[in-house]
Order: sequence, then structure tokens, then C-alpha cells
Amino acid sequence: MEGTLFAFDVLMSPTQPAIATAPNDLAAFWLPFTPNRAFKKAPRLIARAKDMHYFTPEGRSVLDGTAGLWCINAGHNRDPIVRAIQRQAAELDYSPAFQFAHPKAFELASRVAQLAPGDLDRVFFCNSGSEAVDSALKMALAYHNISGQGSRTRLIGRERGYHGVGFGGISVGGIVANRKMFGTLLAGVDHLPHTYDRERQAFTKGEPEWGGHLADELERIVALHDASTIAAVIVEPMAGSTGVLPAPKGYLQRLRAICDKHGILLIFDEVITGFGRLGFAFAAERYGVQPDLITFAKGITSGTVPMGGVVVRDRIYQAFMRGPEHAVELLHGYTYSSHPLACAAALATLDLYRDEELFARAKKLEPVWADAAMRLKGVPGVLDIRTVGLVAGIDLASRPDAFGRRAYDAMVHAFTQENLTIRVTGETIALSPPLIVSEAQIGEIFEKVEKTIRAVT
Repeated sequence: MEGTLFAFDVLMSPTQPAIATAPNDLAAFWLPFTPNRAFKKAPRLIARAKDMHYFTPEGRSVLDGTAGLWCINAGHNRDPIVRAIQRQAAELDYSPAFQFAHPKAFELASRVAQLAPGDLDRVFFCNSGSEAVDSALKMALAYHNISGQGSRTRLIGRERGYHGVGFGGISVGGIVANRKMFGTLLAGVDHLPHTYDRERQAFTKGEPEWGGHLADELERIVALHDASTIAAVIVEPMAGSTGVLPAPKGYLQRLRAICDKHGILLIFDEVITGFGRLGFAFAAERYGVQPDLITFAKGITSGTVPMGGVVVRDRIYQAFMRGPEHAVELLHGYTYSSHPLACAAALATLDLYRDEELFARAKKLEPVWADAAMRLKGVPGVLDIRTVGLVAGIDLASRPDAFGRRAYDAMVHAFTQENLTIRVTGETIALSPPLIVSEAQIGEIFEKVEKTIRAVT
């Protein structure tokens, strides 16, 4: 049978019982965003994790250069989070969020609202970044509808943007490969141009000087469609999944001004940037721009239990609070919204962020991280390096006949030969370590990345 291993690998440790860590059949699992045939010929398996490292079934230690999928901000298997999940599972396994609630949901919502800027103080929970984006888009459309502006149905995304994999998210998203297989998607969607120009921005630390004027393209879109038809604009403060594109200086501020001018809601997708990745609780704080809605996920539980959500300005929430009090105001939600285990994990995670001052730590480490990344300038095959917060994107030169193959080979080499996880998208290596990373580990990450790039060039 395809992908069959003929025995279970068993991991032993002095403190743990023997556990089977590798399956004897790889065929059934259809892996997401993965070339399944190649993977099953040479699987990269992870059995356990702690702090900054993964461990393979054979016990090999692998440094996590990507915080999982941008989400393990507090580090792996942190004891306070593990204990909180265990306690909650023993106390309350599930509580419906429709017509009922449990205390930790209210506690967590208050904690998230306290971290958000301005009057972003109403919190809606879901289970992922994709759900958070679709929730925010529906809220924007419904808000205009109940406010007597039902003609505002158009949604504006951005080229190279990533907003998850729901139909709303891929419609406003701008990564071609994520869109082209799924038909016409949502109608009434337009896109701003992306903000990257290698000739003008190459090897930039932080926000590029060039590109803020590209926000003015929103005025062109408004002129084309008329403001009365546009509900919302959604952007990532840093476009992560497309290859780490920080917002140019003044860009987000200009978007905010144009949206205000035309009565358009502004949504920040902070699924990646939320909870310390750019040195602040939310990137909105870093840039001094208050959006109308913020989507979040990933770092809210440090990746331990799936959770996402939307933080909404009070005036938007209040617009729904009308009609008979017994009637549901927003006909939207999920079976697992505010799941007790997710709430317990999130509260423990927020405690760790606070007690260990991890957001401030990320801000302090940003120049150390950026300097280490830029040392790769001049390495053969490196075309550009971009950094912001504790994130880096490294563009590689493509092979003439196989776009993306060099970065793919780099990912495989890094894991199997350098004991490092990296993310790749197209020909870009993306790095985003847990916020507990040490200066020595920053040096180790980029030393291993340099060896990897040289090996595949």
C-alpha cells in the first residue's frame, strides 16, 4: 500500500511510557498544503516538542524556526498552558455557545479587549484564522445592511494577500495559486495592488520607505465602483504567507484616512501579527492605526488548541443591538466558538505573555534578529531579505526550469540535514521563531539557513 511503514517506531524516555510515534500506514491522511506524493516517499515526522525544539520519532532535536505555522509564540508545551488545558478537560469538556456560555469565555473576551487599541472592545470567538476572516467579512456586510446602506456589498482585498481558505478569505485574498482551482469565488470583490518592489525596497529592515503612496489606489477603486457600493477593505499589516511583505511607511495610515473619508470599514487581518510577532499585542498598536475590526488566531493559544476571533469596535456591535431583546442579533457562529479548552489555553497563554513580557522581548530582539538576517546578503542565490518584528523573508533565485523547487529543497535540507524547520512559499524562505528565542538561537537559525541556501544553490 502507498506510504506504508512496516513497523511502529517507539519513543522511550526516562519519564514517559513507551509510545508509538510513527504510523505503519501513511496512505489515508491527505495532508494540507503539502505535496502528498513526495512527502509519503520521505515523510518528515514530528513526535513531540518542548520550548524551542521539535523531536523526531528517532529522538533527533530540531530547532523551530517558524513557531509552528506562525503560532507557537510562547514556545512549545509550556507547563502553565499544558496544566490549564488538563484542568479544563477534567472540569468542563464542552459548553454550547448558542444561548449558553461559560465563565472563561467572558474572562478571555475581556482580556483580549484590554489588549486591543481604542474602542475595539467587543470580541467574537471562532476556531481559526480562516473562520475569523469570514466572520469579519460577514459582520461588515451585515453592519452596512442594518445601518440602511445595503448597497455596500463590495469587498476589497489586496494582491498577494492571504486571508485563509474559506470562500470569503480566498476571494479577498490575492495569492493566485490559492484561488485558481476554485471557480469564480465571491462576486463583487476587487483588489488593491501589492506593496512590494524589489528594485526600490531590497534588503530593508522594518517598514520600507517606498510604497506608502500605493494606498491611494483605493481612491481609484472607489472612483470605479463608487463608495456607496463598498463595505470593507481587508489587509494584513504584514503580508506573511506570501513571503513577508511589511507595510511601507505611511501606507496603513493612508488607508485609514481614505476609508474614513468614504465610510468604508477597515479590517486588519492580524492572524499572524497578533500577540507579539511585531513587538506589540497587535500590529495596529505598532502603527498607531485603529481599524474597525481585527481578526486574530494562532498566537491567542500559542497554537495549543484551535481558536480564532474578531475584535470589533463598540459602535459596530451597538448597531446590532436593536429589535426585540429575545431575537438573535447576528445569525452567525460555530459549534466550537469559545470552546472551554481553547479559552483555558488562551488565558494561560496571555498570562505567559504578560508575566514573561514576551511582546516587549520581541521588540527588544528585533534589531538583533534583523542584523542576523542581513548577514546573509551576498550569499549566492539570495535576491532579497526583508525583516520586521521577529519575522524574516529571504528570496532565492529560481532554477531556470522549476520555480519553487530550490526553496522546497531548502525546506527538506534544513529539516533533514540542519535540524531546523523553515517555511517556504514560492522561492521565499519565511522565518518566525517563538518569542522565547535566545540571541544564541537567532544566530544558530541564520547559520543553519546559510548552510541550507549554500547546499541548494
